[in-house]
Amino acid sequence: MLDRFLVSSFITPYVFRSRDVGTGVGLAISDLDFRQQRRQERSVLLLSYTSEGQREYRIKWRRWLHHIELPEGGILTEERSFIDTELGYSRTLTHRFFGLGGDTDEPDETSYTEKTVYASLDLERSVPEPGSNWVFRLGASGASHRLTPGKVSNRPSTDDVYPGLFADAQDHNMGWLRLGLRYDTRDSQQSPYRGWHIGGLAAWAPFQSGGDTGAIYTWSASKVFRTFSLFHNGGDLREENPPTDTVAFGFRNQYARGELPFFELPSLGGTEHHRGFIAGRFRDRASWLGAAEYRFWFLPRGFAITRSIRVERVGAALFYEVGAVGGSVSGLFHEKVRHSYGASLRVSFDRVNPLRFDFGFSEEGMEFSLAYGLSF
Repeated sequence: MLDRFLVSSFITPYVFRSRDVGTGVGLAISDLDFRQQRRQERSVLLLSYTSEGQREYRIKWRRWLHHIELPEGGILTEERSFIDTELGYSRTLTHRFFGLGGDTDEPDETSYTEKTVYASLDLERSVPEPGSNWVFRLGASGASHRLTPGKVSNRPSTDDVYPGLFADAQDHNMGWLRLGLRYDTRDSQQSPYRGWHIGGLAAWAPFQSGGDTGAIYTWSASKVFRTFSLFHNGGDLREENPPTDTVAFGFRNQYARGELPFFELPSLGGTEHHRGFIAGRFRDRASWLGAAEYRFWFLPRGFAITRSIRVERVGAALFYEVGAVGGSVSGLFHEKVRHSYGASLRVSFDRVNPLRFDFGFSEEGMEFSLAYGLSF
């Protein structure tokens, strides 16, 4: 790894902020050619600490299954088929809980502390052959959750306001099984320029403390269009990854069945869904979210940082999101609809993992978040 430092292995400090956990600093140790498999494997170690006392340690590993070495040099990677594993530990003092339902108000905020140890293993594979539009997913994970009173000043602790919900979730071990299938015509799984997808994912939790069982079912769809370019001419279409401006639409519906702890129920708010609200702001047994995003590049050729590191391009996005939560799928039609909108700065080192800085606005103010990859 040291021999390949700044070529395929990196040690990267980063800074982030979220109202849920405060301002944080972290270190990412990544190896894009783990075990020197011609970039067939990738590993990342993440360590972070925030001003609100959150600590998180994660290690992630991925191996692509349909990897081809070209005789004339170079490699081809098929994005749709891979094995993922992740191990992690986190301790968050300031998780917020506002109660269940779509009519909760900001003053309803409570907080709790959560320690979590988790592990997961997932397989995604295109069927019946590499590159096919049908993508199958199979996975399993386990987590141990330990909840204690929260540490947010001037706010009550969740165990005082919701003693029943808190007691059911306080010391909770869970085992999950996942099964999914989608039809996906997008030209990239991480940063598409055209195409659409529709699919479903069933996540069962048959192994829980106290013998409870439950499940969460998710339906999602998206459509991406190429659009006219404001700041560039679109590049050469013979390029592997020409600068491309797009308009994207996404939809997600989730609903829970059986018995689950409150922190696992469908929610809106955070870096992925309803970016104008704090993480987990609205929570109940069902949710829906619609989103639209205009993505464009204003530095289509980027710039060099060192002789071996280059920012591929820099851009931005404008987004609008709308959604609701409710006690049942049918009840979603009678719940208050929440709106958020905002702007995002995008920095791309490659097409796989664009870095985004999101500024989301809603009736409850502004939220800032930093994350890798697109929200949909």
